[in-house]
Formats: sequence, structure tokens, C-alpha cells
Amino acid sequence: MKLTRKEFLKVSGACLLGVSGKKLLAALDNATKKEAASGEVRWPKHWGMVVDIRKCREDQGCAKCIEACNAAHNVPAFDDAAHEVKWIWKEPLAAVFPEQQTGYEQNALKDVPVPVLCNHCDNPPCVRVCPTDATWKRPEDGIVMMDWHRCIGCRYCMAACPYGSRSFNWVDPRTHLTHLNPDYPTRTKGVVEKCTFCPERLAKGQPPACVEACPDQAMVFGDLSDPRCEARRLLASRFAVGRRTELGTGPNVYYLV
Repeated sequence: MKLTRKEFLKVSGACLLGVSGKKLLAALDNATKKEAASGEVRWPKHWGMVVDIRKCREDQGCAKCIEACNAAHNVPAFDDAAHEVKWIWKEPLAAVFPEQQTGYEQNALKDVPVPVLCNHCDNPPCVRVCPTDATWKRPEDGIVMMDWHRCIGCRYCMAACPYGSRSFNWVDPRTHLTHLNPDYPTRTKGVVEKCTFCPERLAKGQPPACVEACPDQAMVFGDLSDPRCEARRLLASRFAVGRRTELGTGPNVYYLV
């Protein structure tokens, strides 16, 4: 019988696991004991963001987070709204949380601009519908990523996303850049793009560009699996809501109200 390469790897992997499985488990157990003895506990990364609506509304004309994101990621600027590409933007509170409206809110409160972005969901529908795996969820930290080279522009992900967090490049975005960051790749016509939580910055121990630029610290980013981080502390001390949580997507951007 002739085995394919995939079948061979499965068989050989199973054999190796059977031989070395006990040694592997013993090593993991020893590592866990050493970690506990040293007092250092490590959690799997689970990045999330907390937005304080109260702080953000104090300076409604502020767009520092948007400007920083656009500059860092070569997001193009279009005069035509039909071609708009956005990674982070602001919408009225009533539009962000329509299910929270009772009809008796103050009109001024309804119009409060709220920053919105990709929610990096626990169960991202965009990932399920992508036919080329151009978008996927990183197992090590939960970030929903994009591979623009694999994107075929079918826009299934845009139809599946309930938050409108993805944009399509109808024209070449490189001809509409007001600022070029040579350290970040540009995109091409016919692909989808979105917020990625700045993994290139996280790898250097830096927060996302929008968080760093916020003058009022209205945006807080952290590892939600770590109860010691500031984002987790805020969620434990204040009432927070997520966008359209009834859909079961598990958004990881929370809003303090």
C-alpha cells in the first residue's frame, strides 16, 4: 500500500506520541511545578480593549486614535465616501448600541461619538466564511488577522461581519496615501483590510497605535486572561457592554458606561 505524505506524517506522529508521550507529559508537569514554585503564573494571551465612553465624550472632536492608526498602517484617505477605508472610526452612540436604546435618552447622549473597530471576536464569523484562509484567528492570542496576498476580494467576510469592521479597496489605495510608513506594507486594489490590534507593535512590547495616541487614556489594551492587567481591572470595577453580544460572536472590545 502506498502512503501519501500527509498519511505518513499522521502515522509517524502517532507512533512518536506513543513512545514519547509519557516523557512529554512529565516535562510539562515539571515545568508547571517550577512555575508555581517561583510564583510566576503564565496565561495564554487573550488580547482585548476597553473603551471608556465617559472619557472619550469629554473631547468629542478628538481624532488622535484614528490619525495614529491611519499613519501607522498606511490607511488611504478618499474624498469619495463610497471608497472609504477605515480601521478605526467613530459613530454615534445610538448607532453603536441600537439594542440598548429605550427611546427616552437625552438627544445629546445619542450623538456622542464612540470609537469602533474590529472586535477580534472569540467566534469570528468572518473567519468561517473566508474561502482562502486569508483571514484567520491566531491561536496564541486570539487576534483576527488578515493575509492580503491570499485575499481574492470575494467580500464574504464583509457580509459576515456584523460590525462593519472591514473595508474593500475599490481602487488602488497606494495612490491615496497622505503619509507613507515604510515599515508597514501597503495594500492593493481588490483586497479587504481591517484593524489587526497592531501585532507588529505588540511583538515589541508596545500597545496598539490608537491606544498610545489617546490623550485621555480612554482606550486601554491588555491581556484579558491576566487578572492583574489594567483592562481586566477596569472590567471588574465598572459596568461594560460589548457590541451585539447576542449574536454569540464574543467581541473583545468592551465599552465602559
